[in-house]
Amino acid sequence: MTITDLSDPKLRVTMINDKVRMYLLPPLFNAAVRAGASIMQVYKNFDDYDIGLKADCTPITLADRLAHRTIREYLGPTRIPILSEEGREMLYDERRNWELYWLVDPLDGTVEFIKGNNEFTVNIALMENNVCIGAVIYVPYFEKMYIAGRDSGAYLKEHVAPDAAAAWSYEQIVHGWTRLPLEAESHHDHLRVALSRSHQTRETQQYVERLRERYPDLEIVEQGSSYKFCLLAEGRVDYYVRTTHTYEWDTAAGELILSRAARGSRAALQRGGSAQPLVPLPVEILPLLTFSAAASLPSADLSG
Repeated sequence: MTITDLSDPKLRVTMINDKVRMYLLPPLFNAAVRAGASIMQVYKNFDDYDIGLKADCTPITLADRLAHRTIREYLGPTRIPILSEEGREMLYDERRNWELYWLVDPLDGTVEFIKGNNEFTVNIALMENNVCIGAVIYVPYFEKMYIAGRDSGAYLKEHVAPDAAAAWSYEQIVHGWTRLPLEAESHHDHLRVALSRSHQTRETQQYVERLRERYPDLEIVEQGSSYKFCLLAEGRVDYYVRTTHTYEWDTAAGELILSRAARGSRAALQRGGSAQPLVPLPVEILPLLTFSAAASLPSADLSG
């Protein structure tokens, strides 16, 4: 597959235009699938993950490094700069004037990867003037790809196997994908709250207890990585609470996918559908990062 030079100003518009989407989507998609292949090669065939610690004391493995290299090599011909979690330290002054860049987390959920629980993702976002205009989150173990464009909705593409030579065309990508949220996943009669499997704090538990006072049948769903964003976008959970810090590569792709899925959910309501959760979602009661799949719905007041 030939990758178009996306640094051309004529292409630096948005994903509104069909021709632009056709240029932008395949590089996003194929880079993630190829990175997923690098990750799974290590996950399935290596006994030693070559685990080290980064400057912030978070772990890094051989899979992180291989996935980073794979994405860098594949997206390099686009001539769009890459800001990656596993790339070299880059000062803000150096990148502050970038109009267009790839924002990458080659392996989100490294802790889950090390634990062997399959909940890790590849996150790639295309940023225009520091706003995400296109994004994918790939879950290689489950062969699921979540895709969003700023003006194009959010979608799920299933049965996407890791492939070191992935060369999906635009037509192949969009054929058979499913608009988010998923109707079958959006009908449940109690609140489902997603929490990080490995990064909970005392504030997390305090927040959950306050929720339980209002929703005694609340269900906790523990997951790793940005897969929690995807569960929200699908409609399988209603709320995602995180009380620890995040970086831009942790959230950029997930936020776009979630926001575009929420737009689709609102459209379903306007058509008389019922794609939204059946319970009202609460407002924030602690200074923490929360994401709601139905932010446009009236919120329950938990402050009292």
